[in-house]
Amino acid sequence: MASSSGNSSTSTKIQSSGSEEELQVLIDDERRNKRKQSNRESARRSRMRKQNHLDDLTKQVSQLTKDNREILTSINITTQHYLNVEAENSVLRAQMGELSQRLQSLNDIINIINNTTTTGSYERDCYLTSAQNFMNMHCLNQPIFQW
Repeated sequence: MASSSGNSSTSTKIQSSGSEEELQVLIDDERRNKRKQSNRESARRSRMRKQNHLDDLTKQVSQLTKDNREILTSINITTQHYLNVEAENSVLRAQMGELSQRLQSLNDIINIINNTTTTGSYERDCYLTSAQNFMNMHCLNQPIFQW
């Protein structure tokens, strides 16, 4: 019997150690399952953050593309306006040159008239007739501004 009681104590140790091992295995399995679930949640949150970031970047690209189109349109309008003003300036410069020539011609006529006041009336009448003909031909028949 002594040996049977010794065997019984050994078998209790084996049984208790077996249940401790099983309990440890269950605890380890539960920890592993919790870790897996936690990792799954973490991966899901990471994918959601990446998707949100991608969506934000896509919106930003769309907004920047729209802004870029607006800026290019504004540049094109400004460039066209600049070209129109430059063309108008060119026309005004040409008109200024033409008017300067007319003014110079009229001043020359006035100088001729003033110089002839000391000469005889026949010569003065000839100069006046020439001056009037010149003005009629070159100055008075042309429009001052052409729009």
